[in-house]
Amino acid sequence: MTDQELKDLVASLAKDQKRTEEQFAKTQAQMAETNAKLAKSDEKFNRLAEMYGGASNNQGKVAEEFFYNSLKPKQTLNGIEFDFIQKNITRSKGDIEEEYDIILVNGNVIYIVEVKYKLHIRDIERFLDRKLPNFMKLFPEYKDFRIHLAFASFSIEDELKQIAREKGITLLQRRGDVFETIAA
Repeated sequence: MTDQELKDLVASLAKDQKRTEEQFAKTQAQMAETNAKLAKSDEKFNRLAEMYGGASNNQGKVAEEFFYNSLKPKQTLNGIEFDFIQKNITRSKGDIEEEYDIILVNGNVIYIVEVKYKLHIRDIERFLDRKLPNFMKLFPEYKDFRIHLAFASFSIEDELKQIAREKGITLLQRRGDVFETIAA
């Protein structure tokens, strides 16, 4: 290789290197722009997820308030009168922590009422497989009580009604025009 060929090769490599660096700079700029767009999309997605979660939680709170306010005045369920009613009871012991929406208790009977805006089969499964056994561990003071289970929901499909009945679960469902007038 001659001296000139070597110089031409080095010059060619330098040009190629410059083009590569320019292309790399463009690619980096495009990646930065894409990252900025993704960050905006992530922000929008997170706001949407927060809104959806908030709406879901709000529906649950509405259902809990409705059923608690419906049970509280008489504290009677399935013809059983109760001494007291509690809502949103959370208890933990070791690595177990559960929240129970409503409980009604008298001298020897307890009703555990789980409230769902719309009842799903997984709610029944979770209740029977996890929440009921955990209740027994978390509330040993009720070990000699007759325990009854109930779901309170604004929406229960017929198939789930049958499943709940077969499993001995009482269902509470809103019906008609039940409301209270609070005068100004």
